[in-house]
Amino acid sequence: MRAIILAGGKGERLRPFTDDRPKPMVEVLGIPIIGYQIQWLQAQGCDHVVISCGYRCEVIQGYFGNGEKWDLRIDYSVEETPLGRGGGIKKAMRMLPDGDDPLVATNGDIITNFNIQPLMASHIQSGDLATIVLTPFVSPYGIVEIAHECRVVGFREKPVLPYWINGGIYVLSREVYGSLPDQGDHEDTTFPQLAREGKLGAYMTEAFWRAVDTVKDLSEVNRELEKRLITSFLAQG
Repeated sequence: MRAIILAGGKGERLRPFTDDRPKPMVEVLGIPIIGYQIQWLQAQGCDHVVISCGYRCEVIQGYFGNGEKWDLRIDYSVEETPLGRGGGIKKAMRMLPDGDDPLVATNGDIITNFNIQPLMASHIQSGDLATIVLTPFVSPYGIVEIAHECRVVGFREKPVLPYWINGGIYVLSREVYGSLPDQGDHEDTTFPQLAREGKLGAYMTEAFWRAVDTVKDLSEVNRELEKRLITSFLAQG
């Protein structure tokens, strides 16, 4: 398995944490966000990762090096000028060896632990050129439940709503290369095109998934992972 991690974002909504580093290098419990991805991908059988980077790329390169410490190969696709996520994927794909095997591409600001193998199997079986991982949409606000005559009957804090959102994780067949923009976002160009052609699949998962876009997100992810760590530790006692 081979993967591309999109790590070129400046993370302006995460300042001041991103003043001296790119967004994926912001730490959660002492580990960079992208560090969780590297370990997750390696544990799933990935042996080669290309990190697409630009802003403060030297911070990522200095931390991960060639990937030997993580028991996989890491290369860097460095953008001199921002290419957008679609252009970043296209440029990074040139650094991967030719083959028929699909690859995984992820946004570098995500922490998850779901099993990739069923996703890969679903993509291959479908024959689609791309498959998007979907995760449940959790309301950012608490919900007030009301009954007749405008009576409040209860509250639900940030409930899961009956919708699915793009999880920023994709499986891409090699044939998608020609549909990717040289510069721009694949979600604005390539994916709508594939959807019209009936070549864009979806894979739904309720596994742990969090995106870190803001300082508030960072605080919430720190608390949640800390809670999971403590719970795991106590369960082993």
